[in-house]
Amino acid sequence: MKKEWVLTQDAFDALLDWLDADRERAGSKYEAIRLRLIKIFTCRGCSEAEELADETINRVAARVVEVAADYRGDPAHYFYGVSHKVHLEYLRKAPAQQLNLETDAVASNSIAPTVSLADDIESEYQCLELCLDHLPTENRDLVVRYYQQERQAKIEHRKRLATEFGIAVNALRIRAHRIRLALQECVKDCLLQPAN
Repeated sequence: MKKEWVLTQDAFDALLDWLDADRERAGSKYEAIRLRLIKIFTCRGCSEAEELADETINRVAARVVEVAADYRGDPAHYFYGVSHKVHLEYLRKAPAQQLNLETDAVASNSIAPTVSLADDIESEYQCLELCLDHLPTENRDLVVRYYQQERQAKIEHRKRLATEFGIAVNALRIRAHRIRLALQECVKDCLLQPAN
């Protein structure tokens, strides 16, 4: 994926302006588009659905000034078109080895004795709790609070959270994403540890 361009506050503001003149409605549309992109990538079997959704948004934001001038219709459709290109790049760059490992994992899981879903969920929950306890207090507080609320309440909640931390909403999103990635790695390592 292209990683050179970084989303700035000005570009993000221009993106929201393109979505809707009213900032609240623009924020709602942005969240709806992002969730839809995540669902699209998830349904296509992408293991990095959120990252690909963010990459799609960044690419649209990078060109929003030139696109908005001539584009007619619902801006969401433009995002979905860009997501198709991002998905094709993902498929081209996905190492064949990774695809083989995922196939092998599915095959071995279907042969192995089944463990109850409740046991799996409980193990994941215990590992998550353990990993959260190892985070610095500020990071733990941020990531737990970041993923609260739903729909419009979530948007308002994240705005207040960004203000509280003294950063832009996009910077908050990036920070929460990085903490979540570290948590995912920690949980994955924890789940690989033999049970005591």
